[in-house]
Parts: sequence; structure tokens; C-alpha cells
Amino acid sequence: MTINGHTILTGLLGSPVSHSISPSMHNESFRMLDLNYIYLCFDVNTDHLKTAVDGMKALGVKGFNCTYPDKNLMCSLADRLSPAAEMIGAVNTVLNENGILTGFNTDGIGYMRSLKDGGFDIIGKKMTLLGAGGAATSIAVQAALDGVSQIDIFSRKTKFWNRALELADVLNRRTSCHVCIYDMADKTQLKQSLKDSEILTNGTSVGMAPDTEGCLITDMDMFHEGLIVSDIVYNPRETKLLKLAREHGCQTFHGLYMLLYQGAEAFKIWTGKEMPVSAIKEKFFS
Repeated sequence: MTINGHTILTGLLGSPVSHSISPSMHNESFRMLDLNYIYLCFDVNTDHLKTAVDGMKALGVKGFNCTYPDKNLMCSLADRLSPAAEMIGAVNTVLNENGILTGFNTDGIGYMRSLKDGGFDIIGKKMTLLGAGGAATSIAVQAALDGVSQIDIFSRKTKFWNRALELADVLNRRTSCHVCIYDMADKTQLKQSLKDSEILTNGTSVGMAPDTEGCLITDMDMFHEGLIVSDIVYNPRETKLLKLAREHGCQTFHGLYMLLYQGAEAFKIWTGKEMPVSAIKEKFFS
């Protein structure tokens, strides 16, 4: 990759960002497609986000990603929002067009594309979703927009509870998907929801390293033949939830490809081209 006076800048804003795989996959994609772009990381927290975004605009940066803790605040800093970003209330990808910033949320797209990549079709079917935080909200919104017929969301009665109720109201009004919110503690309802669900998705961080023994499903009778079980956690790749589901005959898949495909969507927004996903998957995600 040669950097010159025509090189187009993209990047990542968040804190911390030094661990991110995004620079590797984007810069390799730019190289493979012979695009004069570069992707860099900038450690920026919410206290400095507006200043950083103003700087991005002033420098003519083509676009950037936002990660924790900047996704929610970025909504108010964007000039326009995609329908998904508006409903989710969080932005993870920004496109700069002559100083006009459009905010997108590609997390849910990444999840739905990872499902398709795994050979799973849940359109017109029912999903049971555990969690109502940022990632789970992104998944629920995109699944509803894409045509999933019903989503039962289970949330703890914490700070996310009211947001989950508001999300259900929005999705029920603005999509054809029927969304219900239940208390995570209601195991009877969870078991009932799973009986006719095509897929169970853990949209929480439960089971993520170092607390790998965590699992929100404790009754093995909840797993049934034909149920797809997915987890947004990708460290470890096989969480306790996925291990138990696999042992009880369910098809499973991990959350690593959600990361890949949300990046691929951002790449397309900035460049207008498809990321060479197969090559990037083999090099960084195998």
C-alpha cells in the first residue's frame, strides 16, 4: 500500500481501540482491490467525540466507524440517520459526503449476513433473543426490517428494560414483525417461546472470556430438534451455550462472522465496492 497525496482516510473512533481487528481487515481489503484508502484507529472517548468528529469533517475524511463508548452519542452528531440507526439509537458507521454525515448501524446487518453465510434462513420465522443492550437491539431491528415474523426479547429489569419496551413499540408500529418483551427471569415463558422458535440468539456478553462458564440457558429441555442456537460472543468461539446446544442436537454458530460482515457493509458504504469477504475470512477469521 502506497500512501500519497490522494490517499483517502477512513478509521475507527472509540476507547479502547488498540485491540481492534478492523484496521487489518479493511487495509488488506483496500490492498487487494487496489484502492487508495487507509484505515486507522483513534482512541477517542465521549468527552472528545464532538471535537474529533468536527476534525474528521474538516479533514475531509471519507468515513469512519464508531465503537464503545461512542455509538449512542454519534447519533446526535450525525446530520442524517439510516432507518436502522434511528430505531437502534446508535451509530457504528459514518459516511462523510461533502461535510454531511450520515450515520448507519451495520451490526444487525452483520448478524443477518452471518446467518445467511451459515446457510440459515429465518425470514418469516420466529426468533427468541436474549438481551436488550446495544448488540441485541441492533439484531432485533435488522431482523424485523428483514422480515423475521416474530421476536420474543428477554431482558433483565435493569436500565435496558424501558428501552426494550420502547423498542418493541417502535418495531410493532414500523415493521410487520410482532415483538414481545419478557423478563429474563421468567423461565416458563422462555421455554414456551423456544418451543416454536426457529432460532435462539444470545445477544448478551454472558459466556464471554474470562467468565466462560456463564450461560443463560440452564434447562436443557429448552433445546429442541431443529432449533438454531447462535451467540454474538466470539471469545471463546464455542461458548458454554453453544456447547450445550450442540450436545443436545442443535445447529450452532458463533459471533465472529457478525464482526466480519458488519465491517464488510461499512466497507461498501465508503467505497461502493464489495469487500473480498472470502479472502478476509480465510486470512483473519479462520
